[in-house]
Amino acid sequence: MKRVALFPGSFDPFTLGHASLVKSALQLFDEVVIAVGENVAKSHLLSVAERCRLISDIYANEPRVRVESFGVLTGEFAHQVGATILVRGIRNTTDFNFERSIEATNRRLFPDLTTVLLVTPDEYAHISSSVVRELYSFGHSLEGFLPEGVDLKRYIK
Repeated sequence: MKRVALFPGSFDPFTLGHASLVKSALQLFDEVVIAVGENVAKSHLLSVAERCRLISDIYANEPRVRVESFGVLTGEFAHQVGATILVRGIRNTTDFNFERSIEATNRRLFPDLTTVLLVTPDEYAHISSSVVRELYSFGHSLEGFLPEGVDLKRYIK
């Protein structure tokens, strides 16, 4: 049976930390679906379509990665794409506490889904999409924060 993992997030933008988690997930699962959602509580740099295009470009040569947008509960979307695993990343104890509460809710609503928490490597633990958005807004170089070759200006309309 094919093991499909869903990696949901807003990914605004997709960072080296996110990429490191996808790399780890590909070592564990047959396919990783990167699910780009709209988080109305956050201000966005990139539209959902722009984020999907950016991530699709990064993984254009990796057939085991699929990128899709979603606008339903994560567990419902996992069922739609045939995923039985939810992959979530943690950088620190704050992330762990947040992800633990999300996992408990998902387990209650979708008992057939298993959440796997992957720890972001130390060299990327300081990177967050909100930090990248702030650096970008001040014209700072994003080298060392985004996957190699990613130029946000190519994706922002």
